Amino acid sequence: MKRPNILFLFSDQHNQKMSGCYGDKVVQTPNIDRLAAEGVRFDNAYCPSPICVPSRMAMLTARWPSRQDCWVNDDILRSDLPTWLHAAGAKGYQTTLIGRLHAIGPDQLHGYGDRPVGDHSPNWPGGARQSLGVLEGTNDPTPESLEKAGAGYSAYQEKDEDVTTAAESWLKNEALALNSAGKPFCLTVGLMLPHPPYVVDQEAYKIYEGMVPPPEQKPVDDEHEFHAWWRKDRGIDTVTPEQTDRARTAYCGLVHRMDEMIGRVLDALEEAGLLDDTLIVYASDHGDHLGERGLWWKHTFFDESVKVPLVMRLPGVLPAGEVRKQVVNLVDLSQTMLEAMGASQLPHANGKSFWDVAKTSSAPWLNETFSEYCTDPVPHWTGARAVQQRMIRADNWKLCIYDSEAPQLFDLENDPLETTDLAALPEHREKLEALMQKLTQDWNPQDIVERMKTRRIEKDLLLEWAKNVQPVSSHIWTFSPEINRLE
Repeated sequence: MKRPNILFLFSDQHNQKMSGCYGDKVVQTPNIDRLAAEGVRFDNAYCPSPICVPSRMAMLTARWPSRQDCWVNDDILRSDLPTWLHAAGAKGYQTTLIGRLHAIGPDQLHGYGDRPVGDHSPNWPGGARQSLGVLEGTNDPTPESLEKAGAGYSAYQEKDEDVTTAAESWLKNEALALNSAGKPFCLTVGLMLPHPPYVVDQEAYKIYEGMVPPPEQKPVDDEHEFHAWWRKDRGIDTVTPEQTDRARTAYCGLVHRMDEMIGRVLDALEEAGLLDDTLIVYASDHGDHLGERGLWWKHTFFDESVKVPLVMRLPGVLPAGEVRKQVVNLVDLSQTMLEAMGASQLPHANGKSFWDVAKTSSAPWLNETFSEYCTDPVPHWTGARAVQQRMIRADNWKLCIYDSEAPQLFDLENDPLETTDLAALPEHREKLEALMQKLTQDWNPQDIVERMKTRRIEKDLLLEWAKNVQPVSSHIWTFSPEINRLE
């Protein structure tokens, strides 16, 4: 069989539920829905960590964040760790990235052979960042991201327009040339949307204005200590209904625009005559709470934050219109794409290929995965607090462990919205202990604390170096602060 090309569409901060194919009745995602209708949709796909860099670097290497020392957004992935792009290139694929990678450090390729459009941020913490102008700070977990939400325009949306245009051109030119030469391609299109700022162009905003319902779940009286602390520390314990509506409306507009861009890329692939010769995968790096439980952004193990959309299409190999309930992870996805290519699996990896599961629902699979959330107290959004937290999803059970706070245990079959914590109930002690043993057998929080302290000493030196030397960053997409505006 001819080896398939790979088109990996990878977005940023897309709440799984916010797509038509996942049941949303408001947001319009005809292109993602088409991929699901013509391929396979995964309902229980998770991210390795509910923040950007550790999730993305773990996906690249198929290793948990704690297995590669990438926990927060200023951690550098070692260049000598093989990624799935190295394995694809070793198999003869042309590996190209257009757009978002969010890798820190001098290696801005990590196995990609070509990168026509890069990131908007510098390669180094301490490097000069481009200003978001009137939207400064709205991309971070701060009250400003909700206070300045609504109709407008951000550099993130503009960047994705450039990424989409570049991807269209690449598919119509380079992909065709590679196909003529008999060489398969592996193209990643990295999109920023729908990551905050919760700001979208006025036309898209008006499509959803007055149409978006409020969050289903309010904060509960017996809210977990960590989540109560997080809401207060981040200043989101007094978000107004009007701010919530503007942010959720803009988010729907961002998803709408992202889906349109995905459609343009798919059209270019079809125009090149390569649509049905290409494994198309859509996924995101983590989710977004969007006000559910009084929470925003990511940073937790609730499904709004840690679940991701995942759809795969390859006619003649994958069935059309089927759904998979198996529990999978982005660390598994990279191994899966490698198997689809006929490439070698990554060595010493945690991820396992679920290619057989994608092809048939009856294929054997262990319904078990993890996610990690670890920080030191330095990043400004941590509230000067270090955390070492981990989650296991095993079949229909989820256990989350924290630092000094109590664990949480949910029965997702009977409580899919995670409203009833069963951890303290005697009748569930046996289940809690069994999951706790699995969760901690290769997890030592104190060891992680010490490793993060060692890394911080090294990172602080690199940060001061970058502040003073201002080294030139590579693969940078530049923009004017004036691009950013609020209507």
